[in-house]
Amino acid sequence: MRSVFALFALFGLLSFSAANSADAAEDVARNGNHFNSTLLPATPPGGTAEAAEKSGTQIIKEKFIEGDPRFMSLVLICLILGLAISIERIIYLNMATTNTDKLLNSIEGALASGGMEEAKNVCRNTRGPVASIFYQGLERSPEGLEMVEKSVEGYGGIQMALLERGLSWLQLFIALAPMLGFLGTVIGMIGAFDAIAEANNISPTIVAGGIKVALITTVSGLIVAILLQIAYNYIVSKVDAIVTDMEDASIKLIDLLSAHHLTKKQ
Repeated sequence: MRSVFALFALFGLLSFSAANSADAAEDVARNGNHFNSTLLPATPPGGTAEAAEKSGTQIIKEKFIEGDPRFMSLVLICLILGLAISIERIIYLNMATTNTDKLLNSIEGALASGGMEEAKNVCRNTRGPVASIFYQGLERSPEGLEMVEKSVEGYGGIQMALLERGLSWLQLFIALAPMLGFLGTVIGMIGAFDAIAEANNISPTIVAGGIKVALITTVSGLIVAILLQIAYNYIVSKVDAIVTDMEDASIKLIDLLSAHHLTKKQ
């Protein structure tokens, strides 16, 4: 877990440095443009020099401000927290993946050469939920095959809960991001109609601001939800694969213990 938090800290430091660099570059570009505007003739109409100079970070900043920071900040928080949970879960699940066939062969060799304690040491030195379940099964093997099955089943449920930890929060952010975007849409449309009522005139210039806020917040919320939904589906598929592997490996472990006559009750 320390390595995960260190990764998040490094990511935050790099993001902060990149933001500062972008701000500095923007200030330099603004001052340079002001200097050039006083000495050089203006760019003719229809020119694309200013648009070409804008970076992706500057465009995102402009859209963030145009979309009303009150709602865009909430959508951004959903994105940051959702990505943090997704990255942590992906790292955890990748570390929890175990080659069960290799582990079973190691346990079988340990049982043949060193007995039960040697097989337990193999499980202790192997990370992942499958090795933990195997250790519980080997620990209860002197009590009989029925106790081994109950122990494996019960501890398997605990490991499944650990694999799915944090997914409920990820689902919350997936649902919350577009809802916040739609809330910004409604607020923007209300502002547009208020502007029409105050001006007593239906003009594209009057309603453009409110409609623009509505569209930007909606698009932002949908983009965040799509990104987090992709991460969520990947995580769920990894969890399902590990759970299936756990169930298959548990059956093989019971067969292995029965074959070596290490249980009292058959």
